[in-house]
Amino acid sequence: MNQIKPLLTLSALTVLLLVTVVSSLFFGAYSMSWKEVWMAFLQNENDATHFLMFNIRLPRIILAALVGAGLAISGAAIQGLFRNPLADQTLIGVSSGAMLFAVLSIVFMGSILASFSAFFRQASVAIFAFIGGLLTTYLVYLLSKREGKTSVMTMLLAGIAISAFAAAITGVFIYLSDDQQLRDITFWSMGSFGGASWIQVGIVFPIVILGIIFLTQNAKALNAILLGEMEANYLGIAVEKVKSRTILLTALIVGVCISMSGLIGFVGLVIPHFLRILKGTDYRYLLKSSALLGAVFLVFADTLARTIIAPAELPIGILTAMVGAPFFLWLLVKSQQKTFVV
Repeated sequence: MNQIKPLLTLSALTVLLLVTVVSSLFFGAYSMSWKEVWMAFLQNENDATHFLMFNIRLPRIILAALVGAGLAISGAAIQGLFRNPLADQTLIGVSSGAMLFAVLSIVFMGSILASFSAFFRQASVAIFAFIGGLLTTYLVYLLSKREGKTSVMTMLLAGIAISAFAAAITGVFIYLSDDQQLRDITFWSMGSFGGASWIQVGIVFPIVILGIIFLTQNAKALNAILLGEMEANYLGIAVEKVKSRTILLTALIVGVCISMSGLIGFVGLVIPHFLRILKGTDYRYLLKSSALLGAVFLVFADTLARTIIAPAELPIGILTAMVGAPFFLWLLVKSQQKTFVV
């Protein structure tokens, strides 16, 4: 009976994700009726509606779902590793590193790649961002490792320091950028799925799906780590191995996600925290639920982003911040009230 309710929750979230994805097919700068959506799947490749559906809208929706799932489950895993429900993947430096290297690509590679296509220039930014996220995370991991053991507290402090340093360097390069480069940097830092393609989906899909599979295999270990690292060792958990695997997987997932979408905040922070309040801290279900709800949230947010001021488009990072920040403040107030009552 204890396992039935979590399974029902996972089933409900799966159905909600399917409903959200199907519903988002109808909305955008050009809204479609049921008949138009149906005919889009039946028409040949030369049809405009078919092109809109399969080359623009569908890859965008799938990419948003993958990025939402990846960011949310990574946030849940980091919160479990740090034993802090207010932690997220920015603590390991991946976001600041990706931002720094993306700015480097835009400012210094922009003139070199000016003669190349827009797709090639966007790919350059994505590759640089991915490398930057991995490098800064690896640096944080090295600084936190002593005598074969990884100190979570040292990792936290190192992540904060390196993120601040990366932000400072990013600020210098932004100051040196011209007007067009500044616009590109601003647009990337706000997040968007406007340039989504099947190539991006093909890159993100295997990393996110495999990352989710491997992270969920750490669920029992993360449950044990909640008791404390020493207690987890007594229970036979290879804590250091779990730490290394979790950091590597979250860095890969978050790195590839934000390299394709730009910076999108609060998904990895709010979604796991919200589910933890509703359903508890059992990571056997929390990780999977976070991935599903994260996908639902970002698909819904992206649908709003491309319809709320259509035919223009609102950067999705603005929407997630507008929703996530007040909601997170509400969660903080609620948790403080509970603590005060106790």
